[in-house]
Amino acid sequence: MSSYSPFLSTPAGKPGGQPTPTTGRPGGGASLNELNPSQRDAVTTLSGPLLVLAGAGTGKTRVITFRMAELIRQGIDPNRILSVTFTNKAAKEMQERMSHLLGRKLKAKPTISTFHSLCVRILREEIEILGYPKAFVIYDRGDQESAARKALRDIRISDAAMKPGDLISRVSRWKMDGILPELAKDFVTDDRDFLAATAYRKYQQSLRAAGAVDFDDLLLLTAQLFEEFPEVLKRCQDRFDHVQIDEYQDTNEMQFQIVGALVRPHRNLCVVGDDDQSIYGWRGAEVKHILGFQQQFPGAKVVRLQDNYRCTHQIIEVANQLVHHNRGRHEKTLVAHKDGVAVAVKPHPDEQVEAEAVVREISYLVKELEVPPQDIAILFRTNEQPRIFEMELRRVQVPYHLVGGQSFFDRREVRDMMAYLKLLSCPTDEVSLLRIINVPTRGIGDSSVEKLLNRAVKSGRKLFEVVADAVAEKEITVKTAAAIEKFRQLMDEYRERFSVPGGRLSATFESLIEVIDYESEIEKQYKDASQQLARTAVIEECVTALHQYEQRAHRPNLTEFLEQSSLAGNDRDFGENDDFEKAAVKLMTLHSAKGLEFPRVYLVGWEEGILPHQRSVDDESPTAVEEERRLAYVGITRARDFLTISHAITRMKWGKRRESVPSRFLREMYVEIAKKNAAGPTTDH
Repeated sequence: MSSYSPFLSTPAGKPGGQPTPTTGRPGGGASLNELNPSQRDAVTTLSGPLLVLAGAGTGKTRVITFRMAELIRQGIDPNRILSVTFTNKAAKEMQERMSHLLGRKLKAKPTISTFHSLCVRILREEIEILGYPKAFVIYDRGDQESAARKALRDIRISDAAMKPGDLISRVSRWKMDGILPELAKDFVTDDRDFLAATAYRKYQQSLRAAGAVDFDDLLLLTAQLFEEFPEVLKRCQDRFDHVQIDEYQDTNEMQFQIVGALVRPHRNLCVVGDDDQSIYGWRGAEVKHILGFQQQFPGAKVVRLQDNYRCTHQIIEVANQLVHHNRGRHEKTLVAHKDGVAVAVKPHPDEQVEAEAVVREISYLVKELEVPPQDIAILFRTNEQPRIFEMELRRVQVPYHLVGGQSFFDRREVRDMMAYLKLLSCPTDEVSLLRIINVPTRGIGDSSVEKLLNRAVKSGRKLFEVVADAVAEKEITVKTAAAIEKFRQLMDEYRERFSVPGGRLSATFESLIEVIDYESEIEKQYKDASQQLARTAVIEECVTALHQYEQRAHRPNLTEFLEQSSLAGNDRDFGENDDFEKAAVKLMTLHSAKGLEFPRVYLVGWEEGILPHQRSVDDESPTAVEEERRLAYVGITRARDFLTISHAITRMKWGKRRESVPSRFLREMYVEIAKKNAAGPTTDH
């Protein structure tokens, strides 16, 4: 299943420690000599359950790709191999490495897919048995909020009682735990949960009626199919003899169940991950899956990758010292293969001085020592922290890029265009209909739409079906009804044009944009000419994306394009856009930095209440601070050569300056840091 992102061009794979070989006959033959003993052990273990504990910078992607090549060399049909990861970027990197190893002319290749892409593939073939259309629409966050707002309104819950975003969060958590709408009330803990459980049923009914699913549904419905329809599970099991899962520590309950069901007949499952880098508990990831792998799969072999090719031994010793304080972990100790300078720990009087000092040093590196700015990253725990660093970087005129800003897919114009295409693909998609029924303005007011919607909900019909009755009872004017009918006819016409076999989708899309005169909407929203030009360029990019999809697809169709767009839009894998490659200092959260690496890293704000975060400190669960410690460990191991950790002695909170307590993680690392600092000055890098 292709993981091609129709909007975002992915840069070449990130630096990965050991060089990726570009030679070797198909099947990996001589390339095994390029692996270290632990890597070779993992790559040549080809049957039964295998747990590869791959510490930071130890070459896990290398092992996964070489192992697929070795399976093929040993005679396994490539079509019978499935390798699953979490992001489009990781899947694409894996595909590129496989092309190097196997040769680009090899006809059959393993299936390399994200979890969500795999589930879409299964659901496209099997979802009708659950009462959904095969051409279902995948709702993005904005679509979800619209559906959630409607569900809350249907049960007469105001925004003050529960916001749509709060409902989505609760529903998402239930879905990740495998809890269907009719069972949610058995899991409520308070009155708000009870309201959410009631709204959950309405929300899901709304999605089903619109022929739509959200991202959590992709996993939940696949797991439901496997559990309730043995014949569906059997068909999926029969497709693959070998399954590999990357980043296994990030799996949630649904992903865990899907994987377990797929490999049940043969148990040929290789999972690769690092429990020390499990940092996504807040979005459903369960570290217990990797910790309990040997219990889930008795007789599993465990291989530890502990040779780190990324960081200096000074950085690795600090990382080891910190993470060993966690009790719930697999025992392992990283071993570095290069030397460097001591880790610098720098206290500052306050957050302003901290920012000034960090930026002063960066400015010196960039302007005097000519260090490329993209080699430097400032990593922080919370989204509030970067403001002061941004101001200082601007003041000294050092280019920077704040990672995690507005996604291309979140821009208003893109959302409007996608709504048109979704409605054309799935006529029952009411969320998309409501978004663009009067965009650009066509004389259909909000109050008229509201009346039609209320009538449709009460009668159980679609919005277009109640227009005549609304006119007869003078709820809307004849003029409004005519505008709605004209819009409906336009959609019907273009639905036919998009479904013509062999028709050019991008040309049809371009025609639609011209017919609806979307340019007038841009001129209405943005008075500044440069803004208008920028927004028009966004629309052009949408058309280009559809054209690029046509070039690559075997049989281009609108449904598949929308599917790939939705999956790409949901992939918040930072570093997957052009801005990331610009010559600029990177500012990002510790969560965003996972999977990336930089020659020079500044970890800022290491204070109690920030790292570890106050929520974790207040949490009664003993594992909460352990996840924060893993987050700190991830931050440390992003640095290849130079690492500076800083904290403020005082910090402004709620308008008052208060004393800060240095992070407990500094105390836990202190022995190693002090030992290294005693060997010489920390240097200013």
